[in-house]
Amino acid sequence: MKLKLLSFLKLFIPFSILLFAIQYSLVNFLMETNLYYTTVLVYAFHVIATFLIYLFLSYVHKTFSDKTGFAFMGCSLLKMLAAVLFLLPMMLSDVANPFHDMIAFFVPYFLFLIFETVYAVKLINIK
Repeated sequence: MKLKLLSFLKLFIPFSILLFAIQYSLVNFLMETNLYYTTVLVYAFHVIATFLIYLFLSYVHKTFSDKTGFAFMGCSLLKMLAAVLFLLPMMLSDVANPFHDMIAFFVPYFLFLIFETVYAVKLINIK
C-alpha cells in the first residue's frame, strides 16, 4: 500500500502544484477579480478530498478488492455533496457574479476527478 501511495503522490503533488500555479496566475494577474473563495481555499478542498478518496480506495482495494469500483462511485457522490456544501455560503450570499466563482471551483473539480478516476481504474485493474 505504501508503494501505491508513493507512486500516487509522485504525480499528485506536481499535478496539484501546476494546476494551482496556473489558476492563481489567471485569477490574480490576468483577471484581477475578487472571488468569494480564494484559490488557496479551493485547492485545499480539492487536494484534501482527492487524497482522502485515494487513501480510502487503497484501503478498500486492500481489504475488499472486488468492491473498489463501488467505493469510488460512493466517494464521488460524497465529494459532489461536499462540493455543494462548500459552495452553499457563496450561493446564498449576494455575490455580484457567481459565474466566475463557479468556474474557478468546477474546472479544477473536474480535473481532479479525472485524476482520481485514472488512479481508481489503475487500482481496479491490478490483478
